[in-house]
Amino acid sequence: MAKFFNEMTAETIGTADSTREHYREFHHWLAKQSAERLQRKRAEADLSFRRVGITFAVYGDDAGTERLIPFDIIPRIIPAKEWALLETGLVQRVKALNMFIHDVYHDQNIIKAGIIPPEQIYKNAQYRPEMQGVSVASDIYAHIAGVDIVRAGQGDFYVLEDNLRVPSGVSYMLEDRKMMMRLFPELFAKNKIAPVDHYPDMLLDNLRSVAPMGIDNPTIVVMTPGMYNSAYFEHAFLAQQMGVELVEGKDLFVDDNAVYMRTTRGPKRVDVIYRRVDDDFLDPLAFRPDSSLGVPGLLSVYRAGRVTLANAIGTGVADDKSIYPYVTDMIKFYLSEQPILNNVPTYQCRKPDDLAYTLAHLPELVVKEVHGAGGYGMLVGPASSKQQIEDFRQRLLAKPEGYIAQPTLALSSCPTFVDSGIAPRHIDLRPFVLSGKTISMAPGGLTRVALEEGSLVVNSSQGGGTKDTWVLEN
Repeated sequence: MAKFFNEMTAETIGTADSTREHYREFHHWLAKQSAERLQRKRAEADLSFRRVGITFAVYGDDAGTERLIPFDIIPRIIPAKEWALLETGLVQRVKALNMFIHDVYHDQNIIKAGIIPPEQIYKNAQYRPEMQGVSVASDIYAHIAGVDIVRAGQGDFYVLEDNLRVPSGVSYMLEDRKMMMRLFPELFAKNKIAPVDHYPDMLLDNLRSVAPMGIDNPTIVVMTPGMYNSAYFEHAFLAQQMGVELVEGKDLFVDDNAVYMRTTRGPKRVDVIYRRVDDDFLDPLAFRPDSSLGVPGLLSVYRAGRVTLANAIGTGVADDKSIYPYVTDMIKFYLSEQPILNNVPTYQCRKPDDLAYTLAHLPELVVKEVHGAGGYGMLVGPASSKQQIEDFRQRLLAKPEGYIAQPTLALSSCPTFVDSGIAPRHIDLRPFVLSGKTISMAPGGLTRVALEEGSLVVNSSQGGGTKDTWVLEN
């Protein structure tokens, strides 16, 4: 039977370790709470979230277009020492990723050095030749990165994936904290928990710092695909919290090599666009001509350095799962440092030996599409039927270069309040890393939890929930 690291007790199945020191205050409090009170508080949270409109659209869900992301009232707690390690490792990783993206679109030294095969770049669906040789403000491409962290084995941290295109979830991090403070104010009096409510201010400062050259007081907007997008709540939330306009492509236009916003007082020049629209839909003149979400001519203004896009066009070349196995090499190559955070061992199915191993061990592995996201298009071998495994085998044989495989990690678990009471459920963590003049992040991030017993898939689109994440200040 697999052993899982328990965040509260450090137990693995078959052992009986005591509560970890940084959880003791909370553990004592939890032991005194009745199931009825916890149930009442959970219902209160659900009602409040529904009233505010914190819902998530699930694509392809026949049961309904939107639903509430389940919120768990038992927090995930991280001690200061562990967070310091994570923070240092994340700064290192995101710095190297930004250097890699710049290199890909300029000198391509990492390709010339033979570290990454050129076809992994040029045949990558996220590579944008239109960005070759284009200078971007401060050489920063991934202004906002959401890096998924898991803990496995005896408690070691691993990076599961890097989200550098339009990473989502930070609004849930902020709303989860507000909810916990409302439901259980006594806990915040007893525990020194690092605040996260300043994230919108950090994001705004970050976006201001990467304005085009010569712009001292930039006009910033959040660009959304519209109200039917799964993360629309977050787009509106962040715009409101930063005090900037929420716009759609139809609200913007290009004139005289600049981007303008339509307002009731006439056109207003826009300097920085925090875009939550995918590359393909940004400019119908440059990418998909059928896009009604973008701004005709936007790419030409961007290439001229007269508007900043966060994140940059073409960042996806670095968060593709086929590039993931090389990130530790990037850190060594660009920074001359050893990686602080480990990758999960990865088999690249385009390689014959890796493919042979994967096919021989499908019941034990997790297999992912290199361009996949949101928990879609993947096989979790131990949780799959023989028929599902055989079906996936045929997909692998038909297009091996489209997949990677990884061992099924024994993800750490955290006590979670479910219908049957308090029980361990598997979790991950998505910290949000901001790159501007400096690299910074709010302490913690979004903890996602797989609510089904035994499930290792935490994605909201696959039925996962969220928890508040506490980083203790001492």
